Amino acid sequence: MTNTMYLRENPVLQREMLINLRMKRAFITLAAFILLLGAMVYAAWPAYEDVDMINPVASKRLVDLFFLGQYILTSLMAPTFAAGAITGEKERKSYEMLLASPLRPTAIVVGKLLSSLAHLGLLIFSSLPIVMLCLPLGGVNFYEVLAVYLSIILVTTTFGLISLWCSSFFSRTASSLVVSYLIILPLALVGLLMWNALEGGAVAGVRLLIAAVLLPVICGLAWVGLITTISARLLHPPDVGSEGKEVIDEEREQDKAVGLVIRRDQFPDKLFAPPKRTGLLPDGANPVYDKEMRSEIFSQGTLMLRVVIQVSMFLAIPIMAWCLYLRPELAAWYVGYVILFNLMVGPVFSAGSVTSERERETLDLLLTTLITPLQILVGKLISGLRVSSVLTMFLLWPLVLACVMVGDLRSHFLTMLAYVAIVLMTCLTTANIALFTSVISKKSSFALIFSYVAIGTLFIAPLGVERFVETFFPEQEITFQVKQQAYLSPISAAFALPLDVKGRGDDVGRGLSQEREASSRYGWRQFGLFSLVYSLLNLSLVGVMAWLFSTRWRVAY
Repeated sequence: MTNTMYLRENPVLQREMLINLRMKRAFITLAAFILLLGAMVYAAWPAYEDVDMINPVASKRLVDLFFLGQYILTSLMAPTFAAGAITGEKERKSYEMLLASPLRPTAIVVGKLLSSLAHLGLLIFSSLPIVMLCLPLGGVNFYEVLAVYLSIILVTTTFGLISLWCSSFFSRTASSLVVSYLIILPLALVGLLMWNALEGGAVAGVRLLIAAVLLPVICGLAWVGLITTISARLLHPPDVGSEGKEVIDEEREQDKAVGLVIRRDQFPDKLFAPPKRTGLLPDGANPVYDKEMRSEIFSQGTLMLRVVIQVSMFLAIPIMAWCLYLRPELAAWYVGYVILFNLMVGPVFSAGSVTSERERETLDLLLTTLITPLQILVGKLISGLRVSSVLTMFLLWPLVLACVMVGDLRSHFLTMLAYVAIVLMTCLTTANIALFTSVISKKSSFALIFSYVAIGTLFIAPLGVERFVETFFPEQEITFQVKQQAYLSPISAAFALPLDVKGRGDDVGRGLSQEREASSRYGWRQFGLFSLVYSLLNLSLVGVMAWLFSTRWRVAY
């Protein structure tokens, strides 16, 4: 094989490029990406006619916001393009055929990577005309633009390789996608914090130096390690033959497990992974729920579950120590971490509930049984909700423990109780939205992506809008109106709750006391609106799904 088969004559690259770039999703994603970035620049464009070229603070904020939005969007989109590159072959039963081809494993990896990220690269470069419109405003030079685009390309490629690495370990795209996000989101946050810390002044040159010299070296080393690991797994695949065996032997998997081992007959593992049934189903039990909890969810093994638990607990320990014990006034930040964890994990166990029946062509058969549509819906919903909520509770119990051990938090018992209520409502909402997308979608991969888009828009978009208007319209009425709608995000609702730890008991003036009382009323008002809106949203989703299942022909298509 010549080196030309890695790029110019790579059949994997050519096939994937033709398929991906001809899909409707490619055009819709490109249009939405450009419209979103363009609308953001248009809304923040300086309103005054005279541009201050000596101290262009407003224009610099505009350019920084543009690059920040592009970095966040590409970081979140990279796993959706690459996490299913290899698992898709396994799901289509073409994995062994690909390995048996004369292609080298490295050529397969390069082809999958470039084909997965080609469309994302097109999105990145299509934003160049927009950023060129911002350059005449001043505040940023051409070399900074090159450094930022180089950084985005390097980071996006690294995130794509991480997703491809996860895809080589799992047999389902859903498992690969959630583990990819679990690894990539902390890395993206660290990169964002470091970039902002090196902003302006004497450190601006250091930021350019890091982007041009240090970051390529770090990313290059990461690329070599990831490509070598993926190629080794393709050269000596441990999962060849798995296409003829859809269910993994759990006892054999437990023997080879490293680190956390899930014992389905012990507490607390049996809360989210009950043991397989050895007797008859009791009268009155929901067969759909029993089948989902004991067989369907864990039929592909517990590797993804073990990775999720171990990585999330590893990340939670320093956040918990800092936000709950060293700085208890930052307890809302830990609640935000728990909400983000549920955002990533919650859809995984519900987004394939109905689409998996369609893909196996068993949905029509299920709808013709004596099981009522309501039993099917409730069984699917509760099974996915139970797993995601129990996993989330593993991260929430430290908050309850801190409320007992830390006096400052114990004195705000109602706020702690509201934090727990917000997390529980979040668990219900993520499971409901994921199940709804599974009802209206035809493929599990599409349902999972739609779930992440819907939940991310509902949870994260209000935070971004609030930050945007605070930066560019600090004194205008629109800022107040946007803050009034912050309850649409559970993270905003958690941050609005009163938690005056340092200043408790130190009121030296009536004005200060009145200000705190007003802030407390505002926080509880936001919490009440959040509870009301999300309760109505969940009831509406359940009602629509119940109607779709009752009119069976609308579900079985």
